[in-house]
Amino acid sequence: MAQSPSIESSITGAPPESFGFRRIIYSKNGYVSTITINRPEVLNCFDYTTLKELATAFLDSSVDDKIAVIVITGTGDKAFCTGADLKEQDEHILKKPNDYYKWMYAFIEMHDRLRNIGKPTIARLNGMVVGGGNELNMACDLAVAADHVTIKQVGAARGSVAAGGATQWLPLIIGDRRAREMLLLCENIDAYTALDWGLVNQVVPYSMLDETISKLAEKLYDKLPECTRYTKQQLNFWRDFSWSMTIGHARDWLSLHAGSPETADGLKAFRKKTEMDYAAIRDRASHAADGQQSNSHDATCKSCHAQMPAGFQFCGACGEKIG
Repeated sequence: MAQSPSIESSITGAPPESFGFRRIIYSKNGYVSTITINRPEVLNCFDYTTLKELATAFLDSSVDDKIAVIVITGTGDKAFCTGADLKEQDEHILKKPNDYYKWMYAFIEMHDRLRNIGKPTIARLNGMVVGGGNELNMACDLAVAADHVTIKQVGAARGSVAAGGATQWLPLIIGDRRAREMLLLCENIDAYTALDWGLVNQVVPYSMLDETISKLAEKLYDKLPECTRYTKQQLNFWRDFSWSMTIGHARDWLSLHAGSPETADGLKAFRKKTEMDYAAIRDRASHAADGQQSNSHDATCKSCHAQMPAGFQFCGACGEKIG
């Protein structure tokens, strides 16, 4: 059983194995710490436990004076990170908006610790970078992508809003028009397009990814740590400003809309691996009995007992026919 770190180790850093992480792999090699989301079976998406473990590893890397550079990546070659674990969201979070509010706290805390880590961070993009995974990518200082990587945002297509970094930072990084293209069209951006747009710094063959990261880390090591830390503080101004002005509002809005019909439709399509019927969704909204789309939960699924908005023909949680 992992022991709680002592006061001394909490200030100066602790051995990675002392934390007993279950969702991430944490290692320290010389002046580089590597934090790897280790959930390849679900394309390295993050659940609540992953968020808490990432935040803990970020804090430890920040206080460890031996560590100069932090690398963030995912296990395997299929995915860097694909955002929130929708299975967890469906089963434990979205049916209880107050729990979504708690989940968002862990998400925000993870991001705040990463941005304020005080040392250069590199996103090692080894596969798909989707939704919250791209927000994790953008929270890092630099990004190196393997040439097979694709990046996209999916909120507007799947029942959410990418307000956990994407709406705030994409316009700063790639410009307003391209940010709107990514956020509104929700289409794949290939690695070389991402390079052209400024969303990543380098694109290399997957076989050269680790070598490239190592060389980049060495260049970052050969700089003055105090000057680097304050340079980051200055560079963070616009990201911090847009984040602090919007993230609290986003947390409340996303919590209130966690059980909305659009979110239920998105989860159903994800679970069933089917395409979204956007025409039917728009038709349902325009032909609601009272002339407005209702967000009230006043229909109960007889199969799983989930609460659904009136007018649903099928349960958004289990897919069974209602009534």
